Amino acid sequence: MSDTHFDLEEGPHLRLDFTKISRVAECGEALIPAVAQDIDTLEVLIIGYVNQQALTYALAEKVATFWSTSRKELWIKGATSGDYLDLVETRVNCEQNSLVYLVKLRGLGACHTRNSSGTPRHGCYYRRINESGFLEKISG
Repeated sequence: MSDTHFDLEEGPHLRLDFTKISRVAECGEALIPAVAQDIDTLEVLIIGYVNQQALTYALAEKVATFWSTSRKELWIKGATSGDYLDLVETRVNCEQNSLVYLVKLRGLGACHTRNSSGTPRHGCYYRRINESGFLEKISG
Protein backbone atom coordinates (compact mmCIF):
# COMPACT_ATOMS: atom_id res chain seq x y z
CA MET A 1 0.00 0.00 0.00
CA SER A 2 1.36 3.43 -0.86
CA ASP A 3 2.17 5.94 1.88
CA THR A 4 -0.69 8.11 0.61
CA HIS A 5 -3.24 5.29 0.98
CA PHE A 6 -1.83 4.32 4.37
CA ASP A 7 -2.14 7.89 5.64
CA LEU A 8 -5.65 8.19 4.19
CA GLU A 9 -6.86 4.92 5.73
CA GLU A 10 -4.84 4.88 8.97
CA GLY A 11 -3.46 8.38 9.54
CA PRO A 12 -4.73 11.07 11.89
CA HIS A 13 -5.26 13.79 9.28
CA LEU A 14 -8.70 14.65 7.94
CA ARG A 15 -8.60 14.56 4.13
CA LEU A 16 -12.21 14.39 2.98
CA ASP A 17 -12.73 13.75 -0.73
CA PHE A 18 -15.22 16.42 -1.73
CA THR A 19 -14.76 15.46 -5.40
CA LYS A 20 -16.23 11.95 -5.03
CA ILE A 21 -19.79 12.80 -6.06
CA SER A 22 -18.65 14.71 -9.15
CA ARG A 23 -16.48 11.72 -10.15
CA VAL A 24 -19.44 9.41 -9.61
CA ALA A 25 -21.52 11.65 -11.88
CA GLU A 26 -18.78 11.58 -14.53
CA CYS A 27 -18.58 7.76 -14.62
CA GLY A 28 -21.44 7.66 -17.13
CA GLU A 29 -23.78 5.37 -15.15
CA ALA A 30 -27.21 6.18 -13.75
CA LEU A 31 -26.58 5.53 -10.04
CA ILE A 32 -28.03 6.02 -6.59
CA PRO A 33 -26.25 5.63 -3.23
CA ALA A 34 -26.75 2.45 -1.23
CA VAL A 35 -25.77 2.06 2.41
CA ALA A 36 -25.01 -1.40 3.80
CA GLN A 37 -26.09 -1.64 7.43
CA ASP A 38 -25.63 -4.57 9.82
CA ILE A 39 -29.16 -5.82 10.54
CA ASP A 40 -28.28 -6.89 14.09
CA THR A 41 -26.26 -3.90 15.35
CA LEU A 42 -27.51 -1.25 12.86
CA GLU A 43 -23.88 -0.21 12.35
CA VAL A 44 -23.30 1.47 8.99
CA LEU A 45 -20.71 -0.73 7.28
CA ILE A 46 -20.11 0.79 3.86
CA ILE A 47 -21.68 3.04 1.26
CA GLY A 48 -21.59 2.37 -2.45
CA TYR A 49 -23.52 3.16 -5.59
CA VAL A 50 -26.10 1.02 -7.34
CA ASN A 51 -27.32 0.95 -10.93
CA GLN A 52 -30.21 -1.18 -12.19
CA GLN A 53 -27.90 -4.11 -12.97
CA ALA A 54 -26.43 -4.12 -9.44
CA LEU A 55 -29.85 -3.88 -7.80
CA THR A 56 -31.31 -6.65 -9.96
CA TYR A 57 -28.35 -8.91 -9.10
CA ALA A 58 -28.55 -8.06 -5.38
CA LEU A 59 -32.26 -8.84 -5.16
CA ALA A 60 -31.94 -12.09 -7.13
CA GLU A 61 -28.81 -13.40 -5.39
CA LYS A 62 -29.50 -11.98 -1.90
CA VAL A 63 -26.01 -10.48 -1.59
CA ALA A 64 -25.04 -6.78 -1.36
CA THR A 65 -24.01 -5.68 -4.83
CA PHE A 66 -22.85 -2.28 -6.04
CA TRP A 67 -21.51 -0.67 -9.19
CA SER A 68 -17.80 0.10 -9.02
CA THR A 69 -17.45 3.65 -10.31
CA SER A 70 -13.67 3.30 -10.63
CA ARG A 71 -13.57 -0.11 -12.35
CA LYS A 72 -16.90 0.45 -14.15
CA GLU A 73 -18.15 -3.03 -13.35
CA LEU A 74 -20.46 -4.94 -11.03
CA TRP A 75 -19.00 -5.09 -7.51
CA ILE A 76 -20.30 -8.08 -5.58
CA LYS A 77 -19.15 -7.33 -2.05
CA GLY A 78 -17.08 -10.31 -0.92
CA ALA A 79 -16.42 -11.86 -4.33
CA THR A 80 -12.65 -11.41 -3.95
CA SER A 81 -12.29 -11.28 -0.14
CA GLY A 82 -14.88 -13.88 0.85
CA ASP A 83 -16.43 -11.31 3.19
CA TYR A 84 -19.88 -11.30 1.62
CA LEU A 85 -22.76 -9.22 2.92
CA ASP A 86 -25.85 -11.41 2.78
CA LEU A 87 -28.86 -9.29 1.88
CA VAL A 88 -31.73 -9.67 4.34
CA GLU A 89 -33.84 -6.67 3.35
CA THR A 90 -33.64 -3.73 0.96
CA ARG A 91 -35.24 -0.40 1.83
CA VAL A 92 -35.84 2.62 -0.38
CA ASN A 93 -36.22 6.23 0.76
CA CYS A 94 -39.29 8.39 0.17
CA GLU A 95 -37.88 10.05 -2.98
CA GLN A 96 -36.68 6.69 -4.36
CA ASN A 97 -33.13 7.99 -4.83
CA SER A 98 -31.20 5.95 -2.26
CA LEU A 99 -31.23 2.46 -0.74
CA VAL A 100 -30.38 0.79 2.53
CA TYR A 101 -29.18 -2.80 2.35
CA LEU A 102 -29.80 -4.53 5.69
CA VAL A 103 -27.18 -7.27 5.75
CA LYS A 104 -25.58 -10.08 7.74
CA LEU A 105 -21.83 -10.45 7.48
CA ARG A 106 -20.84 -13.85 6.12
CA GLY A 107 -17.14 -13.27 6.68
CA LEU A 108 -15.05 -11.34 9.16
CA GLY A 109 -15.76 -7.77 8.09
CA ALA A 110 -17.08 -5.41 5.44
CA CYS A 111 -14.17 -2.99 5.05
CA HIS A 112 -11.27 -3.58 2.65
CA THR A 113 -8.87 -2.28 5.34
CA ARG A 114 -7.57 -4.45 8.15
CA ASN A 115 -6.96 -3.77 11.81
CA SER A 116 -3.56 -4.03 13.51
CA SER A 117 -3.90 -7.82 13.83
CA GLY A 118 -4.65 -8.22 10.10
CA THR A 119 -8.38 -8.93 10.44
CA PRO A 120 -10.81 -7.13 8.11
CA ARG A 121 -12.56 -4.34 9.97
CA HIS A 122 -16.24 -4.88 10.70
CA GLY A 123 -17.18 -1.67 8.89
CA CYS A 124 -15.54 1.27 7.16
CA TYR A 125 -16.56 3.85 9.78
CA TYR A 126 -13.82 3.05 12.32
CA ARG A 127 -12.65 6.63 13.04
CA ARG A 128 -14.21 9.82 14.34
CA ILE A 129 -13.22 13.47 14.10
CA ASN A 130 -12.06 14.80 17.48
CA GLU A 131 -12.34 18.38 18.80
CA SER A 132 -8.95 19.28 17.26
CA GLY A 133 -10.07 18.20 13.79
CA PHE A 134 -7.93 15.06 13.80
CA LEU A 135 -9.07 11.49 13.27
CA GLU A 136 -9.01 8.97 16.07
CA LYS A 137 -9.81 5.28 15.85
CA ILE A 138 -12.89 4.11 17.68
CA SER A 139 -12.41 0.45 16.77
CA GLY A 140 -9.68 -1.83 15.46
